[in-house]
Amino acid sequence: MATASPSVFLLMVNGQVESAQFPEYDDLYCKYCFVYGQDWAPTAGLEEGISQITSKSQDMRQVLVWNFPIDVTFKSTNPYGWPQIVLSVYGPDVFGNDVVRGYGAVHVPFSPGRHKRTIPMFVPESTSKMQKFTSVCLVTSSYLQAAAPTGDK
Repeated sequence: MATASPSVFLLMVNGQVESAQFPEYDDLYCKYCFVYGQDWAPTAGLEEGISQITSKSQDMRQVLVWNFPIDVTFKSTNPYGWPQIVLSVYGPDVFGNDVVRGYGAVHVPFSPGRHKRTIPMFVPESTSKMQKFTSVCLVTSSYLQAAAPTGDK
């Protein structure tokens, strides 16, 4: 007589982060990662990655195109904690430092087949003019300190 072993199911995710629209920014890249419940485990592929830097298209749409591939397989015994993909988009500020330009998340589709998802991106913004001013001053100050030459006498 065979012993009963817990059964698992597999979830295969393959596709791509195709493009984005950030009209006010250029030269952006994206990072993705999957978040999931404790009963889930990746069995193949990469559960996080980072794309190349891309520039806006020269047409009226001004689309940033990555065509960044995603391929990962998960196993689980329980659908609780179904995986979500989290995207973060980064780009340079006026001083060349990488800063987050937007972030968003969406659940992996529940049904098999071909799916296209549009992920609304949340863009961080200071809550007051004083915070914006302080942020610029601190960044400028740290930039100037980093650029200050140090020498031995």
